[in-house]
Amino acid sequence: MSTRHHHNLYDLLHVEGRAVAVAAALVVALSLSLAAAGRGDPLAATADQLYRAQTVVTGQGEANRLTGFAACLEDVVIKVAAAGTLADGPRLQAAKANARDYVEAFSYHDQMSGTPTRDEQGTRDRPYDLTVNFDEAKIDGLLATLGLRPWSSHRPVLAVFVEMEQGARQYIVTSDMRQSDLQRDSLRAAADKRGMPIVLPNAAELSKSEITVATLPTLSAAALAAATAEQGGEIALLGRLVWSDQDLGWATEWRLEWQGEPHRWQLRGITFDEAFRRGISGAAQILSGNGKPG
Repeated sequence: MSTRHHHNLYDLLHVEGRAVAVAAALVVALSLSLAAAGRGDPLAATADQLYRAQTVVTGQGEANRLTGFAACLEDVVIKVAAAGTLADGPRLQAAKANARDYVEAFSYHDQMSGTPTRDEQGTRDRPYDLTVNFDEAKIDGLLATLGLRPWSSHRPVLAVFVEMEQGARQYIVTSDMRQSDLQRDSLRAAADKRGMPIVLPNAAELSKSEITVATLPTLSAAALAAATAEQGGEIALLGRLVWSDQDLGWATEWRLEWQGEPHRWQLRGITFDEAFRRGISGAAQILSGNGKPG
C-alpha cells in the first residue's frame, strides 16, 4: 500500500470512527441551544464546548487540516483560560505547530452538501466546517506551561448593550430588529468563540427601560443594573462602535464594571466582527481574574 493511500485510509478511519461521538455531542448541544433560544435564555458553555472549536478549511487534505487544528487550538486555549491576549501572539506558536498532538477527535461538514461537484477541482476545493475536540487534560497541561489555568468557575451572563454609529445612522444592537441582524449574529458568534453566555435586549425592553442611543452612555448604575436584570443578564457590557473613514474601520470603546472597579478598553480601525471578539474576550479576561484587556 502506498504512503498516500495509507494516509487516506488513516484519515477515513479516524473521521468515521470518531465522527459518531462528535456528531452525537453536537446534536445534544444543538438541541439545548434551540431550547434555550425558545425560552430567550442564554446557554452557558459546558466543559465539552469549552474544549471544542470549529474553523473553515478548503478540502480535507492533511495540510489544510493541520492549519485548521492550529487555528482551533488557539481558540480553545483562549476560551478555556479566558486569555484573550494570547491571540496571534508568539506564546502559542510552538503548540500550534504541533496542534495535532492535542486533538482527541475531529469531523467535517461539507458547506456545499447537496451541490454537485463540477470537476476534479470541485472535491478538493470545497469548503468544509472542521470541528475539533481537544483532549482536556492535554490542554490544561499546556495552560500550565503558559502560567495559566482553566476558568472553570461560573461564567456570568453578559447583558450586552452595543451602540452602532455610521454617519447619521445610529442604533442599538437588539435581539429582534432587522437593522442589526449582521451585528447580532456576529456578537453571538464572538460569544460562542470565547465561551461566554450573553443576552441582547429586544426593542420592547429598551423602550421599557427608556434606553436609547442618546441615554445609553449616561445611564446610572441603578438603571443599568435594572436593565441588565430585566433581560436575564448578570453583568452589563457596554460597547460603542463609530465608523471612521480615516481608519477605514470602527473606533470602539468597551465598558464594564466588576467588583466596584470600572474597566474601559479601546480599539481603532477594525471590523465589527473583530471589535465584538475583542469586547467579549476583554470582558472574559476581566471576569476570570486574568488581568485587563491588552
